[in-house]
Amino acid sequence: MSKGLFSLDGKTAVVTGAGRGLGADIASLLAESGAHVYLLSKDAGELEKVAASIHGNGGACTSVVCDLLKDDQIERTFSELPTLDILVNNAGTNIPSRLADVKTSDLDFVIGLNVRATFLATRAAVRKMLECEDAGDRSIVNISSQMGHVGAPDRSVYCMTKHAMEGLTKAAAVELAPRIRVNTVAPTFVDTPMTQPFFEDEQFKRWVFDRIPMGRLLSSHQVAAAVLYLASPAAAMITGTSLRIDGGWTAQ
Repeated sequence: MSKGLFSLDGKTAVVTGAGRGLGADIASLLAESGAHVYLLSKDAGELEKVAASIHGNGGACTSVVCDLLKDDQIERTFSELPTLDILVNNAGTNIPSRLADVKTSDLDFVIGLNVRATFLATRAAVRKMLECEDAGDRSIVNISSQMGHVGAPDRSVYCMTKHAMEGLTKAAAVELAPRIRVNTVAPTFVDTPMTQPFFEDEQFKRWVFDRIPMGRLLSSHQVAAAVLYLASPAAAMITGTSLRIDGGWTAQ
């Protein structure tokens, strides 16, 4: 159990998209650090596995089946929470395509999950956090991307949505200070089930590694550690910031 400045003892956290991959690792680390974590996903089976793992390691969590593309489910989920200290907006997606070939249905889906659902979850979380009368440190961490700071071919929609997330983060950080801190974690390509199919393309793989000075992909555990830092008292004066863990991609 992490203690001191990185302790989340007594905190309540929500992690969206917690059923697998990055979301599952973030939820597990927050629970290991002392938080009671509410695991949100629309897949009950995946949530059951993550919850069993967290409980097996002595952590506290609650599974909540919630489809973030349905407004009423978002509102109900957050309104029923007993309290809330930390929100991690992790749920997101990407459908790579050349700009001229982007399907309108794909555009709507990616914007719906990456931007609209993130905004609605943030709004619902802020309402819950502001109900609390104590002056405790509360934090929202949005999982953005290095693509929220640069552009890339075949990722016009994804880049657009992550730039939007960075804008929301800055505006919310200014508005909600000093009661709620809002930051992003902006990773380079992470080795997750969502990205693995991309790297089956050798040309794409070379393109990526040529742009990461550190020469390797990021692990989901490293992203989770960055989230823990921003959610913890160690980052008590950090808000409106994007923590880029990109191996040097955006330094060029």
